[in-house]
Amino acid sequence: MVKKTIMLVDDDPDIVTVLRGNLVLAGFAVVTAGNGEEAVQLLLHESPDLLILDLCLPDYDGLQLCRKMKAAGHDFPIIMLTARDSVADKVLGFECGADDYLVKPFAFMELEARIKACLRRREKHVEPQPDRLCCGELKIDHAARRVWLGNRDISLTKKEFDLLYFLALHVGETMSRDDLRHALWGKKNLYSWSRTIDVHIQHLRQKIERDP
Repeated sequence: MVKKTIMLVDDDPDIVTVLRGNLVLAGFAVVTAGNGEEAVQLLLHESPDLLILDLCLPDYDGLQLCRKMKAAGHDFPIIMLTARDSVADKVLGFECGADDYLVKPFAFMELEARIKACLRRREKHVEPQPDRLCCGELKIDHAARRVWLGNRDISLTKKEFDLLYFLALHVGETMSRDDLRHALWGKKNLYSWSRTIDVHIQHLRQKIERDP
């Protein structure tokens, strides 16, 4: 079973260490960012299933960053972590696009339960896609996120796999950079650019073509 990926955005290294360790023990893959800009850059290459966002970051207000991510078309759930416990603060967090709001200090068991609840809700709204696709010598297993060229197992990054799977679903169709950007980062994504798409395509071709 493919692990769900959690992105953790927090500038406190002690909190990051503890949460990352507990999340890994709970069966999740974890990527971390220490500030808002680092999170924005990570999202060019990562496709998390859920984001945990501390509101007090050195370079971004967490509410501002949450708005930016939602405006960019990212549909992953966002759980806000904060010491602000007033009803007004919670309402503002939800209005900015948060899916859940957890006040510090908290027990990890509660955070884990909220993560699983958010992921269940998200899965109910995701349209089912075919688990396996074949394109010539390429075989793609969406459920396992694995790719074979003939009998050779191909190792792809998460973005490379998402790009390949999207292209395989639309074989024979002409795709613009905007179409690919929409598929990988969201239709209104504010952080990606054409050069990033080109780099992903170049890396993908080097891995899956006999003579790229």
